[in-house]
Amino acid sequence: MRLYSNAALAAILAGAALMLPAQQRTTTPAPGAQTPTARPAPEPAPSLTEDTDPVRSPDLTAPVLEGGGALKKEGSGYVLHADVEEVVLNCSVLEGNRIVQDLQKENFKVAEDGVPQSIISFQHTDLPVSIALVIDNSGSMYKKRPSVNKAALDLVQASNPRDEAFVVNFSDEAFIDQEFTSDINLLRDGLSHIDSRGGTALYDAVVASADKLVADAKRPKQVLVLITDGEDNASTLNLEQTIRRVQELSGPVIYSIGLLFGDESSRAEVRHARRALEMLSAETGGIAYFPRSMEQVDEIAAEVARDVRSQYTIGYRSTKPTTEPGFRRVQVTADKGASKLTVRTRTGYFPTTPRAKKVAQKN
Repeated sequence: MRLYSNAALAAILAGAALMLPAQQRTTTPAPGAQTPTARPAPEPAPSLTEDTDPVRSPDLTAPVLEGGGALKKEGSGYVLHADVEEVVLNCSVLEGNRIVQDLQKENFKVAEDGVPQSIISFQHTDLPVSIALVIDNSGSMYKKRPSVNKAALDLVQASNPRDEAFVVNFSDEAFIDQEFTSDINLLRDGLSHIDSRGGTALYDAVVASADKLVADAKRPKQVLVLITDGEDNASTLNLEQTIRRVQELSGPVIYSIGLLFGDESSRAEVRHARRALEMLSAETGGIAYFPRSMEQVDEIAAEVARDVRSQYTIGYRSTKPTTEPGFRRVQVTADKGASKLTVRTRTGYFPTTPRAKKVAQKN
């Protein structure tokens, strides 16, 4: 399935859903644009039959939120009906290079635009995650894809068994080569679609994949794993527009793996590619990795899985009304005696209008 067409990219910035099945798309390509052939329809993803609530450990009771707001059971999840939006932050805490796992709510402080906020929900649980595997399929990736595919599959296998993932292969266009599934064999088949041709429309692929996560994911916690070996050279969007769109969505944490070693690119190209991946990850709460060889990619994938499974999930309601527009910058700090702790989370968000907000599995 083609993830988007070039003519539809303007709609991304307006928040349009671009994930229609191939037979339902009616967009007309821009003059001179080539319309790629849709992928053969993948096998249906297996249904998830577990009856437990994926947002918490099965042994936890219904969530208790401070500060008001009615929690009502709906299907297999809970819906929070409130007058203001809860801001949810997934936070990784480090002491040096060591992940810190033993903190409590009282160890954290949250500020928005410099104003202290009250934490109303707190979890430190291995929550199931919806994952987008967004893999560069351009010509320069041909020899690297076997190692990349193995690392991507190892990442999924090292994650929570109730995670779901989908596969996007991109060059100058992006294709969904496997829809959401928890079946490792289906993901392996999706990763095996190696065309290795064309340019690198990295930003467009990231935005369209983030849109799909927000629209179709069953898990509230969402991660995008991006693996590429070069600088974007084919997108309609630029880096700043891409970051803003993900922030407007309150979108996924982006983990980037930049395969920027070798002699294929100039120093300037490598520098620009590195800066883009660092910004995409830092602004969304993730990390950008730059291995020195293909042998390090599998180790990095395992580190990403550990980081995702070790995060704290913190919620607060902003002291600002949701009707006040503009980017809200968020800072989270953690304190544990004399220890010097570093907290990594998204740098901020754009407010949305009040609504009933899902805090558990979509039905």
